[in-house]
Amino acid sequence: MLCIMKKLYFVFVLVMGIALTSCQNDNSGKSAISTDVVKNDKSADGSTEQAMPKFAFVETVHNFGKVIRGEKVSYSFKFKNVGDADLLITKVSTSCGCTVGHYPKEPVKPGEEATINVVFDSTHKKGMQNKSITILANTQPNRTVLRIKANVVMPERN
Repeated sequence: MLCIMKKLYFVFVLVMGIALTSCQNDNSGKSAISTDVVKNDKSADGSTEQAMPKFAFVETVHNFGKVIRGEKVSYSFKFKNVGDADLLITKVSTSCGCTVGHYPKEPVKPGEEATINVVFDSTHKKGMQNKSITILANTQPNRTVLRIKANVVMPERN
């Protein structure tokens, strides 16, 4: 029994020694990362230090209503840059392959309007559909989500 206690004591001391020495954080000889790499344009009170672009959409959800299976329907989401800087859309992604977003590749100047065109292909779909279009831009926040909805019905047979 005494031998087992000695072994357990030795293992405990060994584990504690490793834990205590591995937690030391000595940065001598290493360069610390500068705080300049962290850039957050928003301060704690919500104000911004620099001019920012801003989306103002006429609507963020469009309902196509009843769509016959196999139809392709489209809609243009109209927006205006109501911010103080050029708005640049870097990426538009969709929640499935049935929606395609076309968007301006050039910067949208403050006060200018533009559109994001979306096509919904109802082939192989059935029932209520709710799809999202996610826009990545140089806005705050950097993601904006648009939605399209449709009720896909089977064509009537004659």
